[in-house]
Amino acid sequence: MTWLITGGAGYIGAHVAHAMTQAGEAVVVLDDLSSGVAGRLPAGVPLVRGGIGDRPALDRVLAEHRITGVVHLAARKQVGESVAQPLRYYRENVHGLTVLLEAVVAADVRTFVFSSSAAVYGVPDQTLIAESAPCAPINPYGETKLAGEWLVRATGRAHGLATACLRYFNVAGAARPELADTGVFNIIPMFFDRITRGEEPRIFGDDYPTPDGTCIRDYIHVADLADAHLAVARRLADGERPGDLTVNIGRGEGVSVRELASLVGEVTGVPLKPVVEPRRPGDAARAVASVELIARELGWSASYGVREMVESAWEGWCLRHPGAAARGDRP
Repeated sequence: MTWLITGGAGYIGAHVAHAMTQAGEAVVVLDDLSSGVAGRLPAGVPLVRGGIGDRPALDRVLAEHRITGVVHLAARKQVGESVAQPLRYYRENVHGLTVLLEAVVAADVRTFVFSSSAAVYGVPDQTLIAESAPCAPINPYGETKLAGEWLVRATGRAHGLATACLRYFNVAGAARPELADTGVFNIIPMFFDRITRGEEPRIFGDDYPTPDGTCIRDYIHVADLADAHLAVARRLADGERPGDLTVNIGRGEGVSVRELASLVGEVTGVPLKPVVEPRRPGDAARAVASVELIARELGWSASYGVREMVESAWEGWCLRHPGAAARGDRP
């Protein structure tokens, strides 16, 4: 098979591209490079610069590279931005996916893996969130991911595609420093950014009904996430069982924000005294995945722990911010 990875030059996409090529899969990347970095890609992987809303470009890449499967990661993904710009999120995440699926059907591509999110669940009151939990997203980003799942499944049923929707929990870490996340939107790089600027990290709310009062989240190493994409893609491609799979990607273990801050302090050598600020609207007290389904269906489970995520993320951060590491060397 030859796989097209949309958004394949992004943080997660590049890790998926590396995992699939290292496993012997043929890969082509489509990315508009609005946030992706071409230098992240494995040597020899073709990069087509373009967006998923450009139907002529999609038709060309699907035909010229004889694409037989798609791993779709290209999307807007910032919750706050989605609240401020809902029209942009629906246009790029939902309309763009519609255009992509139309091209996929026309090209007779038979396999489609969709990058979804735990944001589809909203704020469920469950110790472990199973795939059967009600979906009630609380922001436009989560809404567009849920609508994307509907589109993918309906297209699969109507046109005979094998499909899968992967609901990521909190992604962190890096397989190699040069592949690390370059954004400052997730909690670990936000901690690193405050350290680099000589400021204490912020915790939003310490009065939740959790053991230490801070939110609990499920963190997944990006290398594990990439490996899960490979496992799902191969499951769909083998054709032995019908493809209509929706699975959580997480570790099934929770870590509180305060515990994470302490671990970041240990790894960086900069003891942290977080500043507590008011809760952010919509933050769930606890969001931890049930990972029984993917273990049962694919025999897959995560390999890396949270310390390895923080350590690898810090190496990547220091590669781009050379002065940051020196802070941990101070007496």
